Amino acid sequence: MRHFIEELEDLRKQLLEMAGLVELAVHDSVLSLMERDQERAQRVLVNEARINQMEIRIDELATRLLALNQPMARDLRFLTAALKINNDLERMGDLAVNIVERALSLMAQPPVKPLIDIPRMAQLAESMVRNSLDSFVKRDAELARSVLLSDDAVDDLRDTISKELVGFMERDPSTVSRALDLILVSRNLERIADHATNIAEDVLFVVQGVDVRHHAEEHD
Repeated sequence: MRHFIEELEDLRKQLLEMAGLVELAVHDSVLSLMERDQERAQRVLVNEARINQMEIRIDELATRLLALNQPMARDLRFLTAALKINNDLERMGDLAVNIVERALSLMAQPPVKPLIDIPRMAQLAESMVRNSLDSFVKRDAELARSVLLSDDAVDDLRDTISKELVGFMERDPSTVSRALDLILVSRNLERIADHATNIAEDVLFVVQGVDVRHHAEEHD
């Protein structure tokens, strides 16, 4: 039993290490776009391999613990949530790479417009990522719920950004490729926020044993 508890703690630490890498990747991907920082962009690309390796290692550990120990109650909820959180973290790392690829494309061209709404959207998405991970560390159900409540604001900003950039493309066809890159950045940020929401839902499942997916919980 003691060995099982130690391995659960090791799994938690590995998840937190991976979470730190992913949070940094998301932050650096947005800054590389805003500051036209090629060195920062390359750092995100290099770290992707490390994130992928950690995903495989965590998946193997969690699966082995499930298979060999037949956990129950909270331990079972933690292990099943760990597998899902691991996948969400890896996907966020991939989305950060997608943003970097668009940023590298945009660096070689003049800007379409000053970046205003994308930094706001990025700040909100990053806050959701950070709060979802903090809620996991602290087993904080209220903090997890606050992440769920932020999702609609990210969606609204995505819609605003897309509408504005479509207007630029209609008025000036020379902006089409650059505007599409920015629209893709906003969509990747929205998907990052969705994965943060998934993690917050998993935290509520671990801490309280409730399933709030698909808006099963009323947002007061």
